[in-house]
Amino acid sequence: MPSKWNFGTIGLKLATTLGFLFIHIPIFIIIMYAFSTDEKTFQFPLPGFTLKWFGVAWERNDIWEAIILSSQVAFVSTFLAIVLGTLACLAVYRSKFFGREVISFLVILPIALPGIVTGISLRSAMSLFGIPFSTWTIVIAHATFCIVTVYNNVLARLRRSSHSMVEASMDLGANPWQTFRFVILPNIATALLAGGMLSFALSFDEVIVTTFTAGQQSTVPIWMLTEFIRPRQRPVTNVVAVFVILVTTLPILIAYYLTKEDEGGKK
Repeated sequence: MPSKWNFGTIGLKLATTLGFLFIHIPIFIIIMYAFSTDEKTFQFPLPGFTLKWFGVAWERNDIWEAIILSSQVAFVSTFLAIVLGTLACLAVYRSKFFGREVISFLVILPIALPGIVTGISLRSAMSLFGIPFSTWTIVIAHATFCIVTVYNNVLARLRRSSHSMVEASMDLGANPWQTFRFVILPNIATALLAGGMLSFALSFDEVIVTTFTAGQQSTVPIWMLTEFIRPRQRPVTNVVAVFVILVTTLPILIAYYLTKEDEGGKK
């Protein structure tokens, strides 16, 4: 029995290691080639190391325009997701009405559907209503799936919270706004922040839905997609990819530690 258990443990560790390498080696390759002196191909080993491409990327106005646009879209989408996701969560959690589960399912559906299906659906709807494609259509599209991250985080927090605090607040004479501000909001604050961080990361590097809902604008992922097919632009594209990795990884790490510390405190 111990030998079988050891064999299973070793196999599980090996499978975990292989899965980890499969996911992260491509990321390491992108980071590595951002420092390569080679301009056209992916030679290995690297012919040399340089910081030249970081300077080239810094001077490119089209890169800065894409970064600014992606940041603006991500911030506005995150704000809308926090507001609408929180309101939807409070309505579904506190109220009992016919079709509540259906509404909850419809809220989380956009993130479960393939991105191409969501993109085609949104583009068709916007074309049907005559909405011109612009930065705001990208924001609307991103908000549809960013709401889900906020909704799930807040709903999970509310389900772990005691409703007695809300009842005590109302018994002491607080109105609904005061109860929300001084009781509910502090309780869900870290969940809101974590959901907002995840929403920002999802929005910043989203490419499929953006492709269908953007006009002439180029966000960072779309810029990378168009530039990567040009051989001489690959080193600069790798530099921008390193930036995207940092921008999207840091919020996810912050959200992870926020939820982890909160769960530890609850225990």
